Order: sequence, then C-alpha cells, then structure tokens
Amino acid sequence: MAEPQRLDGGNMGEVWRVDDAVRRPAGDWTPAIHRLLSCLAAAGVPGVPAPLSIEADGTELVGYVEGVVPAYPMPTWVWDEAALVSAARLLRAVHDATAGLDLPGPWRSPVREPAEVICHNDFAPYNLVFERGDVVGAIDWDYASPGPRLWDLAYLAYRIVPLSDHDRADAFLDGERRQRLDLLLATYGSSAEPDELLAVVRERLVELAAFSDRMAVELGRPELHEHAAGYRHDAETPFW
Repeated sequence: MAEPQRLDGGNMGEVWRVDDAVRRPAGDWTPAIHRLLSCLAAAGVPGVPAPLSIEADGTELVGYVEGVVPAYPMPTWVWDEAALVSAARLLRAVHDATAGLDLPGPWRSPVREPAEVICHNDFAPYNLVFERGDVVGAIDWDYASPGPRLWDLAYLAYRIVPLSDHDRADAFLDGERRQRLDLLLATYGSSAEPDELLAVVRERLVELAAFSDRMAVELGRPELHEHAAGYRHDAETPFW
C-alpha cells in the first residue's frame, strides 16, 4: 500500500488518497450518499466516485476519479467554452439520472422543494474533474440532497460563468458574462430565463453566507467569515 497522500480542498474535513481510493470523514448522511453514487453509476453517469466502504473509525472510502481538479487561482482554461459546456452537460446527466429518485436520507444538506432531482449542492470547478479542458467527472458529494434543478444550476453559473469578480483574474469583455450565462442555460436545456436564474443565485449566496458563518464557529476556522462576507457582497452587487 502506498503512503497516504493528503488532497487539496476538504474545507469541511481532511481528505486523503490511499492507492485508488479516497478516505474522508463519514457521517449520518454517508449511507444516503453511497446509495446516490451507486444509482448514478448504474444510470451511466460518468466520472462518479465508486462507493467502497464505511469504516468503523468514522471514515468512508470512495474510488479515486482520475483527472485534474483545479484550485484557486483557477487556470485560464477553466474559462474556456469547452469547460462550461461540458460542466452543464454533466450536471444535466446527474439531474436526469436522479429525477423522481426516492432515496432515503438523512442528508447533510436541507431537502428543498420542489425536490425535482438530487442536487450536488457544490457543483463548481473545484469539485469537477477535467481532462484536456473537458469536465469528465464530479467529486465531493457529501452535501448532496433533493432539491430543484435551478438550485444546482445557479451555483454552477456563479462559479463557471463566473458571476463573481474574485473567481477570474482576467477582465471580462463587454457582454461576455451574459453570453456565457445564456450558453450555460441553453446547454443544460433549461427553460428558465436568465433573470430567474440570477434570482436563485442571490438566494443561494445569502444562504451560503449564513452557512459559512456557522461553519467558521463550529470548525474554529475564522477565515470562513471572510468567505461569508464575499458571498454577501456578490449577492448585493449587479452581475453586469
């Protein structure tokens, strides 16, 4: 067995690679997540970690998904059209595979109505696996829970359009954000209007700010208060 390798990320708990598996903290929600991962694999959704085991020491093992997972500051290829389009297609595949799926909880995140699909709840470049600029998988499913399609799509829009000036180092061209948002909606196949999606983005950011403040206290990580302040700023700032 190779020496365990600590992986980047894991904001809510340490994550380690052990050979072809990933070891991470488990919780009451883990059995539901493993059932979800099994259903996604059975439906043919690519790049989903295989659920392996829940250990007596309070950790879980899932399969390692090969590829590149970008981190901040994001590489420029994350903003290529191929990344946006392939991310939207994978999210649609996840949602279609879970539409009407009645999986028992408990879930780590709240269940939201209408519970159309099972949302990843953090579907963003830092949780996506890339090969040659295309999204080929998604990791970190711990916060998945039933909810509306737009709840997931809104957060992907926030992170991959992106709608925050903090995510992308280079400047936007005139109208580029709106064009990329339109492309995201069209590729996913959503009938929602851009303004409808943006309203959900703002709702998500307000809730994410409150969540980050709670986690800052519970985990003893005061830097999460800075994240919360950033989310509130973005929720109150025009996107273009």
